[in-house]
Amino acid sequence: MGRLFGTDGVRGVANEGLTAELALGLSVSAAHVLAEVGSFEGHRPVAVVGRDPRASGEFLEAAVVAGLASAGVDVLRVGVLPTPAVAYLTGSLGADLGVMLSASHNPMPDNGIKFFAQGGHKLADELEDRIESLYREHGAGQPWARPTGEGVGRVRDYDEGFDNYVAHLVGVLPNRLDGLKVVIDGAHGAASRVSPEAFARAGAEVVTIGADPDGLNINDGCGSTHLEGLRAAVVEHEADFGVAHDGDADRCLAVDAQGEEIDGDQILAVLALAMRDAGRLRKDTVVATVMSNLGFKLAMAREGIELLQTAVGDRYVLEEMKRGGYALGGEQSGHVIALDHATTGDGTLTGLMLAARVADTGKPLGELASVMERLPQVLINVRDVDKSRVDTSAELAAAVSDAERELGSTGRVLLRSSGTEPLVRVMVEAADKEQADSVAGRLADVVKSSLG
Repeated sequence: MGRLFGTDGVRGVANEGLTAELALGLSVSAAHVLAEVGSFEGHRPVAVVGRDPRASGEFLEAAVVAGLASAGVDVLRVGVLPTPAVAYLTGSLGADLGVMLSASHNPMPDNGIKFFAQGGHKLADELEDRIESLYREHGAGQPWARPTGEGVGRVRDYDEGFDNYVAHLVGVLPNRLDGLKVVIDGAHGAASRVSPEAFARAGAEVVTIGADPDGLNINDGCGSTHLEGLRAAVVEHEADFGVAHDGDADRCLAVDAQGEEIDGDQILAVLALAMRDAGRLRKDTVVATVMSNLGFKLAMAREGIELLQTAVGDRYVLEEMKRGGYALGGEQSGHVIALDHATTGDGTLTGLMLAARVADTGKPLGELASVMERLPQVLINVRDVDKSRVDTSAELAAAVSDAERELGSTGRVLLRSSGTEPLVRVMVEAADKEQADSVAGRLADVVKSSLG
């Protein structure tokens, strides 16, 4: 049996790979590891539990809450809120742990369980391994020691979480957004209420799309993975720009007034300059991943900002930021971490900070984003292959070497297995789009033939 935890919690098809039994068992294990239940008398550990609007989140939430309470943990159930809201509330309320039920940008049938430690921080691999080890040990028949009577956990709804989180978001902005008109695509997800409310409180005129979740329509043709609707809405409403979230709102992409996409690299570039100008970009350094466009790297060098690159995954960006004490980092996919204000990627906060820069400078978003020129970059997701062999296949290694020789110094190749989906990602950058398409297509074919 493989490792349960991926790069972003435990994910699977709800009620198939990700069952109520699994959710309950993992929650009990997490209580023992993160809340140290039963380790000393007089302590009533507390957990914050939230979810996105997926229908399966309803029964999975019930299982998680049952597991935590059965272990002696008091539960604050915050309902449908973004992942970064659960992280924030876990820290601000002094909770022992947080639990978020979401599969982020994945389709509706999927779901996931993400744990946060004290302070609202993502778990290190060592903590995930301990939780998984306990789960397997007790799943094999070793009974838990469970509290009884007044020792069992109590459960209550924490309705104040919405207002507390929105107030936090608006409170950290350097200036108001009066005069801006913004379209927000909530992906029928966890930010459908939060993001429009935060922008409106900050002074923006807000138009919403993708903000009517029914439990089944999350990420369905909308949000950060489907920008077509946002592009059309921005142009139709003559808005200054638009922002799009994914299902759990830990990411944000944007489009400018002409409907042109502003990706995570461009957003990072705009925010890096804004923070540098305000004296808040510590060590004049920004952290990104190896997936960042070469144009981003060139732009940061031109502006005198150091770029540090990590493996793909916002957890690795965050680890490097903490290690070096940096204030800003993120991914091309729109996960942006402003560590002075959040412990994880926060799509609503990212959109607000982007809007604040537009309002402060009076410049259109497209002009601000032009600080970097995106080199042609092609990404192909190759499904139904053995992604575990992507680093060991001799045939694939030879194909990559051939491609790198062809591209020379004007491009690059990156192959990686997805940490959240059963696929291999083939990324090629080149001096022109035609060459990038050609090389990426050939490599994708080799991935299929060698790993299929």
